[in-house]
Amino acid sequence: MDRSQTTGTLIMAGAALQLLLFVIGLMRKSYLAIAMPVTGAMAALSALAFWVGWTMLTTPADMPDEDYAAAPDAAP
Repeated sequence: MDRSQTTGTLIMAGAALQLLLFVIGLMRKSYLAIAMPVTGAMAALSALAFWVGWTMLTTPADMPDEDYAAAPDAAP
């Protein structure tokens, strides 16, 4: 796994954990009038963060790290 895939995995894990902790917090209190809109916004942001992480995880790297050292410099 390259650096962007690792970052994508961490973003996905963070988004899932964030949503889980938020839902657990909602279950402990009953502020339904405030919680429903906030829950919708939180779910949308978590889904967006998860999608960005998934995209970073599944997108192949342009050039492997070892090829950067072997790439010739552009001549003027």
